[in-house]
Amino acid sequence: MTRIAVLLANGFEDAEAFIVIDVLRRLKLTVETLACHDGREVVSYFNQPVRADALLGERAHDLYDAIVLPGGPQGARNLGQSAQVVEFVKAHMAAGRLVCPLCSAGAHVLAANGLLAGRRYTCSGENYTLYQDGTYVPEPIVEDRNVLSGMGLGFAFHFALTIGAKFVAPDIVQTQAQHIYIEDWTPDTATT
Repeated sequence: MTRIAVLLANGFEDAEAFIVIDVLRRLKLTVETLACHDGREVVSYFNQPVRADALLGERAHDLYDAIVLPGGPQGARNLGQSAQVVEFVKAHMAAGRLVCPLCSAGAHVLAANGLLAGRRYTCSGENYTLYQDGTYVPEPIVEDRNVLSGMGLGFAFHFALTIGAKFVAPDIVQTQAQHIYIEDWTPDTATT
């Protein structure tokens, strides 16, 4: 059974998190949301309270097949400033598990904490200019070894489908993409 964790910190970008969760669950993957502070209630960028499935602290020693880090101006910074999140990401990087930052999370979580180790990645806006780690690539989705990064909200569906394609047969992913009217997604052209 494939297990994917979506890390939520206060200020996470609503749609980035929910689109990824929705698409991955449509693909019948097990997705668990983890609150990255002391309580299970997390408040999104647009002040929507959400109750996470568990606390990151309760799962700190678990290894998931993939972890997803949604953006959001403050949400990504909150993730990147959490020692517990950084250690969780380090453990997954070391184990060769898939680490998937979206939007500003590529910069504010991975690059800010020296976790890219020379990998290519993408992120939103000019956030890549704030950090020296990694090599920024101005593409919608970039995969380098076990880091699969997405530029931003406008690519969230493609990002989620690309993650799903790592664990589910391409024809199943393609069927779901067509079902939700994402007709330009293909596993061959999703990443650079």
